[in-house]
Amino acid sequence: MKQLLLIGIGPGDPRQVTYEAVEAMQRATVFFVLDKGATRDELVQLRKAILARYLPEGGYRLVQVDDPRRDADAQDYAGAVHAWHQQRAALYAHLIEDELGAGDIGAFLLWGEPGLYDSTLRILDLVRARGVALVLTVIPGISSVQALAARHQVPLNRIGEPLTLLPGRRLVEQGRVDNLVVMLDGQCAFAALDDPGLYIYWGAYLGTADEVLIAGPLQAVKARILEVREQVRRRKGWIMDTYLLRREG
Repeated sequence: MKQLLLIGIGPGDPRQVTYEAVEAMQRATVFFVLDKGATRDELVQLRKAILARYLPEGGYRLVQVDDPRRDADAQDYAGAVHAWHQQRAALYAHLIEDELGAGDIGAFLLWGEPGLYDSTLRILDLVRARGVALVLTVIPGISSVQALAARHQVPLNRIGEPLTLLPGRRLVEQGRVDNLVVMLDGQCAFAALDDPGLYIYWGAYLGTADEVLIAGPLQAVKARILEVREQVRRRKGWIMDTYLLRREG
């Protein structure tokens, strides 16, 4: 039976890797790295830098493969994601079966937290459905949501209020906004909100040298967020951002 570790490594700062994650890295003998193309090579290099920092003596093998591409223009979003997951499952099954020998322990270094807006656990269910037997261990990590709250020095929850977390494509359906975190908002759905009572805490590239933070009344700062976001996205070729929307007063 193959052994596999899913290791949460936080949103980018190697100092936010936990002791538990470091101990898991020390156990692993094979690390799988997904290459998302030239524009996101920085994410691969950051993973390699984390390994070099915490495993300076080596003793592991790195297997780097191209990540299947999701059809971002598909009309059926859920169908496109399901097809993408099936492609990844086929790839992962191949890697696990062919690259992990007797005595090997494989590992994926997952950005942020494996249980929050990461598809790997779902994909491994599909891998098991293909007949691959796994002993799986999941090591939690610091999420970008936690890093966002820490950088802006705000608690995520408020007394007696729920905290909602959703993807950007669902924001317009939300109705009244009181206290919610938005992730994966490639279309900047916040810009369409005209509610004068909302405050935004926005951050991009959290935990990295390129970290950008903006906070203020939504109507006063949203144009600035859009401008800064486009500038840094063009410069780096990719962006990871998230934000907290909160009704004040």
